[in-house]
Amino acid sequence: MQTWPVQEAKSRFSEFLDTCLEDGPQIVSRRGTEAAVLVPIGQWRKLQAASQPTLKDLLLSDTARGDLDIPARGRRRRRVPEAFS
Repeated sequence: MQTWPVQEAKSRFSEFLDTCLEDGPQIVSRRGTEAAVLVPIGQWRKLQAASQPTLKDLLLSDTARGDLDIPARGRRRRRVPEAFS
């Protein structure tokens, strides 16, 4: 993995991109500090897929699923059920 200063990455972007596609992820630094990484799209998609559990994994897990984002209900309310006589 090679580190590229941001100015060099900007001025030689085609070479920067080709190096990424051939050699793998490339680091971009700003003022000597690592700031970002350019990753080939195939590797990026694998990382994204691996970071999120599948529905099957969620349903079969032993842990509580209370941390899921559940959207808030709308403003409409349910009708009150009629009593049987």
